[in-house]
Amino acid sequence: MRYQSGFLNHFASEAVAGALPQGRNSPQRPAFGLYAEQFSTTAFTAPRAENRRSWLYRLRPSAAHARFSPWPGAPLLRGAGPGPVTPNRLRWDPLALPLAEGDWLDGLTTLAANPGIAIHLYAARESMQRRVVQFSDGELLIVPQHGALHLVTELGRLDVLPGSIALIPRGLRFRVELPQGPARGYVCENHGAPFRLPDLGPIGANGLASARDFETPEAWFEDRDEPFLLVQKFEGALWATELDHSPFDVVAWHGNSAPCRYDLARFNTMGTVSFDHPDPSIFTVLTSPSAVPGTANCDFVIFPPRWMVADDTFRPPWFHRNVMSEFMGLVTGTYDAKEGGGFVPGGSSLHNAFSAHGPDVTATERAMAASLAPEKLYGTLAFMFESNAVLSPTEWALATPLLQADYDACWQGFPKAAIGGP
Repeated sequence: MRYQSGFLNHFASEAVAGALPQGRNSPQRPAFGLYAEQFSTTAFTAPRAENRRSWLYRLRPSAAHARFSPWPGAPLLRGAGPGPVTPNRLRWDPLALPLAEGDWLDGLTTLAANPGIAIHLYAARESMQRRVVQFSDGELLIVPQHGALHLVTELGRLDVLPGSIALIPRGLRFRVELPQGPARGYVCENHGAPFRLPDLGPIGANGLASARDFETPEAWFEDRDEPFLLVQKFEGALWATELDHSPFDVVAWHGNSAPCRYDLARFNTMGTVSFDHPDPSIFTVLTSPSAVPGTANCDFVIFPPRWMVADDTFRPPWFHRNVMSEFMGLVTGTYDAKEGGGFVPGGSSLHNAFSAHGPDVTATERAMAASLAPEKLYGTLAFMFESNAVLSPTEWALATPLLQADYDACWQGFPKAAIGGP
């Protein structure tokens, strides 16, 4: 399958030649009897550079459905309401891959949330069949950790593998299929400004993520007159209605609000060639800005394979206390600040604002004793969702046996610095 590329640019795609109008968005009679529909994920009057909307040309209007009713499924999927807070550093083992049947929606589990974002985990064994989901509370950033995802959306299809990410616009309908069997990963539900590429400043034009590497799907549709369950997440609660046809009936579309995927291996990592470990902000792939300049509602940051060459420098991330709150996940390999074990692929950690953290004893001892020569970090991919607001763990997150009761122990046993005193 061919994909168009770009990010925050304008795209046009049609599954049937002639279905896409030329020169106007809503002609009196669209081709083939299609219906024109605008999909807006920003306010109509948002500045041009930030305005996101797409025009869809479909077999039926998406308004053709019955009333929504509360839906009792996905019992561990929660909204961003108030919850318990703790200054304690937290770390979790991975969700087990399910042995029983369950699709991506069934397997969503909320770990933590604040007003700007919610962080979910997923573990699923089967594909969504005649079930469709729509997140009206925020856009989704999906980070697969185990197993491929095939995302069927109103605007086309995307295959997303571990090592890649997907963005699903707020309010877009989609289903998740599992072409390679059981799957597990992470989801950031962003309730703030849509994710965008960060400004580059002194880095210049060619660092970090490139707009050309974000891929959007070609138009594709299915004409199926059979029952589908549409589940909507709305203000933290789940609602459902029955459709008598597939909602993936968009024959053509154009605009700049669209799902996309990005291969994290294409990220052009920046780093020091002199001394000191750089701030993690240098690894930002996407950012959701807040009203405070330079302070993000959410930054998506990765720690991929890279060269470490800094001279006379403690190379792992330094010990720190941060005004921002940090959630970390691990896709593959070993994170260079947690070499003593406990942080494994599929696992998670949460360090809320001003919680002191940094490398464990094992990583610290190795880094302080290392003979410093250029070193390549291979086979590792960690990431961070960093937010300007404290993240409240869910009751499930604080009660699950996956929570590591001994996490604080990884910082025990540091020898006292030897310094003479009076």
